[in-house]
Amino acid sequence: MSTRTVSLPRLGALSLAGVAGTLLLLALTVVGARAGTGKVLVVSWAAFLAMAGFAAFGARGAETRDAHRLVWGYGLASGAMITSAAVFLLPQAFGLGGQIGGFGVAAGILAGYGAHTVGHRLTHLDTAFDDTSLQISAHALAAGLIIGVIYAALPTVGLLLGLAIVSHKGPAGYAAARRLHKEGKPVSVLLFPAAGVGLTAIPVAVLDPTFSQPMQAAVFGFGAGVFLHVAMDFLPECETGTEVGEVAQLSENAHALLDRLRVHAVVSTALGAVAVFLAWLVVA
Repeated sequence: MSTRTVSLPRLGALSLAGVAGTLLLLALTVVGARAGTGKVLVVSWAAFLAMAGFAAFGARGAETRDAHRLVWGYGLASGAMITSAAVFLLPQAFGLGGQIGGFGVAAGILAGYGAHTVGHRLTHLDTAFDDTSLQISAHALAAGLIIGVIYAALPTVGLLLGLAIVSHKGPAGYAAARRLHKEGKPVSVLLFPAAGVGLTAIPVAVLDPTFSQPMQAAVFGFGAGVFLHVAMDFLPECETGTEVGEVAQLSENAHALLDRLRVHAVVSTALGAVAVFLAWLVVA
């Protein structure tokens, strides 16, 4: 009997980790609903739908060999991600614990670098996860942990804080999906980090453990640091040998095209940041 590969249209083979994460999120949703953790459930599913939805667009966008679209996709995503981290994550980490939050941020950035560098070995092990997927998963789990802690300790907090924290999930999913698709890995693996916020936030909110404020600052800072590293890694690089450079080489005048793309890279990242600022003005 031949073995068939289960596939999703345009998204590659179905990831076991992605499916498991989604099913676990569904199970935890039932538990959370019975425990009355409505706000945490809304934030968890907003994060899931944003990352999963934008990942689908990112995978389809990866099929294009248009260097301009590639730069704008990465630029808008990275600009939005960096701004979201700076506005919604870092102030919370420093506000909760000052220097302790700073140590958490530093640890997160260094952990992201370590995962990116050492995690390159995963590309030789025939695994669906790559270093970017692992970093985003680590950030999602850490963010979910602190969201659960905040809503368990301060039930009067509105939805704005949680939704602001996960506002970057869409751009992150888009950018990560492009890379996974390009490397021939299943984009559906991103269902795991998409569910990651809920996988930790819901159990914490249900169990309602006691976390000291310094611990909250360290966890929040670590999540912010990991995500900052991922966001910076997504900044479009318009140089020979980069992904953008490889696409530009298909042009007759690649050097001139790269010069123009550098301007597009700056403008796109700026617009990604402005989009987050405008959204903040609307909801603030």
